[in-house]
Amino acid sequence: MGFFANLDVEGYDRQYSDKELIQGIGAYFKPYTRRLLLITLMLILIAGSNATLPVLVGRGIDILRAQDNPLLMAGLTAAVFLFGVSAWAANWVRRRMTVRTIGDVVLNLRTDAFRASVNHDLSFFDQYASGRIVSRITSDTKDFGEVVTLVTDVTAQFIQAGILAALLVKIEWRLALGIFLFLPLLFFAASALRRLMRKYTRLGMRAMAVVNAKIKESIGGIMVAKNYRQEAAIYEEFEAANRESYQVNVRRGFVLSAVFPLLNGLGGVGTAGLVYAGGLTVLQGMVTAGAWYLFLTSLDRFFFPVLNLAAFSAQIQAGLAAAERIFALIEAEPNVIQIDHIQPPPLRGDIRFQDVTFAYVPGENVLEHFHLHIHPGETIALVGHTGAGKSSIAKLIARFYEFQDGRILIDQHDIRTFDLLAYRRQLGFVSQTPFLFSGTVAENIRYANPHLSDQDLLRLARQIGDGEWLETLPQGLQTQVGERGSRLSMGQRQLVALMRVLAHNPAIFILDEATASIDPFTEWQIQQALHLILARSTSVLIAHRLSTVKAANRILVLDHGKIIEEGNHATLMARGGHYAQLYNTYFRHQSLEYIETARDMLGA
Repeated sequence: MGFFANLDVEGYDRQYSDKELIQGIGAYFKPYTRRLLLITLMLILIAGSNATLPVLVGRGIDILRAQDNPLLMAGLTAAVFLFGVSAWAANWVRRRMTVRTIGDVVLNLRTDAFRASVNHDLSFFDQYASGRIVSRITSDTKDFGEVVTLVTDVTAQFIQAGILAALLVKIEWRLALGIFLFLPLLFFAASALRRLMRKYTRLGMRAMAVVNAKIKESIGGIMVAKNYRQEAAIYEEFEAANRESYQVNVRRGFVLSAVFPLLNGLGGVGTAGLVYAGGLTVLQGMVTAGAWYLFLTSLDRFFFPVLNLAAFSAQIQAGLAAAERIFALIEAEPNVIQIDHIQPPPLRGDIRFQDVTFAYVPGENVLEHFHLHIHPGETIALVGHTGAGKSSIAKLIARFYEFQDGRILIDQHDIRTFDLLAYRRQLGFVSQTPFLFSGTVAENIRYANPHLSDQDLLRLARQIGDGEWLETLPQGLQTQVGERGSRLSMGQRQLVALMRVLAHNPAIFILDEATASIDPFTEWQIQQALHLILARSTSVLIAHRLSTVKAANRILVLDHGKIIEEGNHATLMARGGHYAQLYNTYFRHQSLEYIETARDMLGA
């Protein structure tokens, strides 16, 4: 495995030029133009005050040498104090406004990045690790904010350098010319390291994203790891990712740490030469001692921001790299594309697949020239071996994935013409492993219908087994479910997920039934909740229980993306075909006849 094997770019990453990045960043700062003007004014005041101080001191030395006047000394002291206080006050205002502005920009940037990620279709999250996405939304936006703060500091110093440059020319233009001729060497040295800095900054961020992904995956699967005693294994995986991140960032540190010493050394050489040349001009009487002091002080203050501008280009590159990764996430093209944004009327649930072809991976079709008509109010059960295409049909109806060919019609409308948010408001989906958010049972049931009153919620809960299931919860509807519903049994999670759909009251209901075994009493309650939903919606059930299969108006038997049999349970059993084989493999042991026969055999 190569050193950078895990640091590959994401499929949606793209290379931005500095101009494109600056334009993108500028768009986020545009709403705060007034604040930026005030910050700029403060920067000019700070730079002017700092640039004026050496002039005051230099001129003061010459005047005091010419005439020994205590009043002049007091006036000079007062002026230095006044300019110092002015610079401090302006810097306080500037920093306060900068922190607030950058905070707002980072807030908007992080909001846009999060909104872009949650609006992506499921294929996006299938393809890219969620930990890496989280790293862009959190770490990269934070890095960007810190760099913008640094840029404002360097900008203040750069304005100061511009003012001082004019002063240096006025004091001694020949020495100033020597400085200006020396500057290209500094910038050439900095630009030579520019691409290397951007490269290692990108790699460092990717390495950190890999570490975040490993942590998220390990914590999310900790129960499985403990069950199979793999704590050491997940630690080793994390250690490998962490070590790789360490190595990448050490290399990055070597590159970045070489910048300032190199430039500082070059600056020292230039300063030494100018000190020698300036000393000769004083001895020859070309300039006064005060003017020479002013020149040396101004030179130090001039070189410092110039060196910072070159040296901190490493951090600036880090900010640009962070912005690049954030903009790539925000601007990633969605796979699911709507051709219109029609607000759908109340749906009847008439669903048609017309010659649909779909593949998760190009060239590996799951559905090919697929046709299906689901009538309004009908309940269909999809059965078949793993990989037959059951979940794909359900996910296409939910518009979680983009199909490659054909059409899907909902109430005679192309599904791609609907506004997705409005369409999904009339859609209910329960996955095979129901997901519950941290909070109470009541909060999870209200997730799709937050305005449901306590009375209506309780009435809805009591429709299932007269509310007996609530007695199994320690605090009833106010029971905390824990992270992902970890405090509830699988059966209780399924009940809460179905209750959430009941509260939502969708026109189209999709159930990817859980395969986990549950006790008969809980299964009876789940079937009650299910029948309440089926009575008021068009339903597509990916069935794993015999009771669910029998509840369907029509059973579709799928094999490699094709419907090979359809009908009700009795008809399909009488045919003795593929469904009968599936029944004997998956469903027969759930039947009452099988249970009674097994009981009789054990009794004998």
